[in-house]
Amino acid sequence: QVQLVESGGGSVQAGGSLQLSCVASGFTESRYRMAWFRLPPGSAREAVAAIYTNNRTFYSDSVMGRFNVSRSDGETKMYLQMNTVKPEDIGVYYCAIGRLAGSWYRERDYQYWGQGTEVTVSS
Repeated sequence: QVQLVESGGGSVQAGGSLQLSCVASGFTESRYRMAWFRLPPGSAREAVAAIYTNNRTFYSDSVMGRFNVSRSDGETKMYLQMNTVKPEDIGVYYCAIGRLAGSWYRERDYQYWGQGTEVTVSS
């Protein structure tokens, strides 16, 4: 059984930093893609960043240059370093993992999801 557990969410001041973590267990593919999505209040879930097992990364335009996604080699573990946080970064952040087929930003191309961790931003 595949499980993903996010941690690190909380409240951060605008302009501050926060790091999210995601640990996946039970996923047996040797090559895969992990991603962060977020669900802002009143909006649809959107892709934030993704990282492949070859460490290639992708970012949405809204977080490019501010967020950094990384992973632990040898572990199915992923991080999201959020810097210069803005009020529009608020939302529930979800971790997802999937096989390589498809697009990094498409929800349906991920087979497993975590329960989410909430990020709030105070100004």
